[in-house]
Amino acid sequence: MRLAIVWTILRKELVESLRDRRTLVRLVVVPLLLYPLFALAMSKLVGFEAAAREARPSRIAVWGELAEGLQTRLSAAGKIELAPWAGAPPDVREGLLSGALAPPVEPAPAPDEGEAPPPEAEAEPPRWIEPENPVLAAARAAVSERKVDAVLIPWPSLGAELGRGGKGAVAIYFDSVRADSATAEARLEGALRRARTAIVADREAERGLPEGFSRAFDVVPRDVAADSRKVGQILGAMMPMLLILMSLLGSFLPAIDLTAGEKERGTMQTLLCAPVRPIEIISGKFLAVWVISLLTALGNVVSMSLTVSRLLPDAMVVGPGTFALTFVLLVPVTLLFSALFLALAVFAKDFKDGQNALMPAYLPLSLLAGITALPVVELNPWTAYAPVLNIAVLIKALFVGEAPADLLFTALVSSALYACLALLFAARVFERESVLLGGHESARAVLGLGRRAGGAPSTSFSLVAFAGVQVLFFYGSLLIARTSVAVQLAVSQVGFFLVPTLALVAGFGYSPRATLGLRPASVRGLAGALLLGVAAWAAIGGTVLRWFPAPEPFARELGELVLLGGQPYPIVLLLVAVTPAVCEELLFRGLVYAGLRRAGPAVAIGVSALLFGLAHGSVYRLLPTFSLGLALGYARHRTGSVLPGALLHALNNGLAVSLLYFKPSWAQGVLEGELLPWSVTFAGMVVSLAGLLLLRFSAPSAPEPEPEENAKMDERGRRGGAAGGGSAAQG
Repeated sequence: MRLAIVWTILRKELVESLRDRRTLVRLVVVPLLLYPLFALAMSKLVGFEAAAREARPSRIAVWGELAEGLQTRLSAAGKIELAPWAGAPPDVREGLLSGALAPPVEPAPAPDEGEAPPPEAEAEPPRWIEPENPVLAAARAAVSERKVDAVLIPWPSLGAELGRGGKGAVAIYFDSVRADSATAEARLEGALRRARTAIVADREAERGLPEGFSRAFDVVPRDVAADSRKVGQILGAMMPMLLILMSLLGSFLPAIDLTAGEKERGTMQTLLCAPVRPIEIISGKFLAVWVISLLTALGNVVSMSLTVSRLLPDAMVVGPGTFALTFVLLVPVTLLFSALFLALAVFAKDFKDGQNALMPAYLPLSLLAGITALPVVELNPWTAYAPVLNIAVLIKALFVGEAPADLLFTALVSSALYACLALLFAARVFERESVLLGGHESARAVLGLGRRAGGAPSTSFSLVAFAGVQVLFFYGSLLIARTSVAVQLAVSQVGFFLVPTLALVAGFGYSPRATLGLRPASVRGLAGALLLGVAAWAAIGGTVLRWFPAPEPFARELGELVLLGGQPYPIVLLLVAVTPAVCEELLFRGLVYAGLRRAGPAVAIGVSALLFGLAHGSVYRLLPTFSLGLALGYARHRTGSVLPGALLHALNNGLAVSLLYFKPSWAQGVLEGELLPWSVTFAGMVVSLAGLLLLRFSAPSAPEPEPEENAKMDERGRRGGAAGGGSAAQG
């Protein structure tokens, strides 16, 4: 081998590679900027969370009677908020007060037989685990459900023992997996030790005893976190990042190969010459990339489960069901990766260019998965809507055993939403033959963001608009979470629903009449909506809620929220009935419905109703709101106007508000959680059917243009825009 020739080739390849500015950016600029910024952001996040946790007072449930002096000292300790009997079940409270529940006794160590081993050879005694008992189970439930941060139990003999100068006992039940609970335990134990020191000093001074003679009481911390949660905390810090990174890799290379690789091999042009449609091309390629990514995720999940079962053969604390659910959660992530990478890679001319095109998307997605390892990053309302991060923290919560139904529902819905947006983006890109053949187009042209002249939006535009409005609503509502319920509702409806809807219609030049359904409705259509508005609540409440009831605490809390904290009846009616009827109908039966109508009335009614149910953000409200959304969509379809739906919506909400506000005697049973009687249910169904029949035989006063006519109007708008652009250029 001639080293001179090797050196010449090496120098040539390095010069050609480094001549590419994108290579220099990837090798130098990205590392120099990305990692310092990432480290700075993470340190700020950790510091902010630690400072916030340190500033928050710890809510301590006290199950028992504290001695007067001890309670005074704990109350004066600072950042400790005592909540007597918070979260205590009635049987546990009765048992503690009567003395029937006593502290579990830790067994004494067995005496050694024979000669004692030397001190250096002594092994650490095994940790004593408190056996299951009613107090432990109740404390675990109270802390795990986040009703309190810790539970303090002064056992019944504490007061008597302190009074006679003896030694009592208190127990602290906390969850070491929860940072707030561990902080509460540390604060409480420190305060108890200081109180014990003061009591001991008083005793010794009173009796003339030497310092340190007495002890007063024992402080016994009890970690309620099960072994499965502790192991799950370790696994949950690592596994989400590894699984998502491997799913990323599973779609990264195939997406490049099936787009830029085909261009480089010259087979993309051959495929475009075949009698196939662009949607068929994107569907086949997307499914191929997705199947590879999904198989990669499946292989990693199976390997991980086998590895964990092998490492923990005696105590398999993470069951197969957890790993199966983990794989299910990775499905929307693989959909997102496959569609996004495929759409970005098609802009590249060759394989190397494809790597450069995908790297700006790959790095942020990797970092979003990586920050899950931080203890302060957990499933909450802020992370449940963040793309990729929401699934990562959801998998982490699954391993730890903390996945509330509402947040799980929100994370899954938002992930499906982002996956759908990525699919729409990929389909839009593959419709551009110039891009498939290696040409260049602006992002504005590819995404179709040009201004229209009349007509209604496309299906993809309506879905993207809904996604944007939903994300704005979700994070915007978190920003105003500390205001009153009335302010939250008013700002959310007007600022996050109505204003964006009107801005999108006006900004893109769509016809308000065709898009929002701002046209008069027939008398028969309004009468049908009136009957549905009066009776739909009874029909839905007596059927859907009978078979799929919401939990009683959720229903009670929702009823309290609806009353807006005791606001006057006219304000409650305005904000809960009239405002949503206007703002939500213009979005769902206006902008969203108008775009979906191109796919047919059934799709428009069903999908807009489904999105309407999902937007209410609760799995317990999904079926009732979906059922109501079907009636609202049918009213828009039959009348061609948004007005009957707004009337139906306002009457439905207004009747519910009136019942909760005035609490008539005949409705007391229903308001207290009883099922709606079948007689009322059947009456509601009959009246609702009459309303549907009126809608069925109603006709719009001015027919809506058909989807084909809308498409022609859009085409004329695009031509007019192009002509205007040409005239401006000539001028």
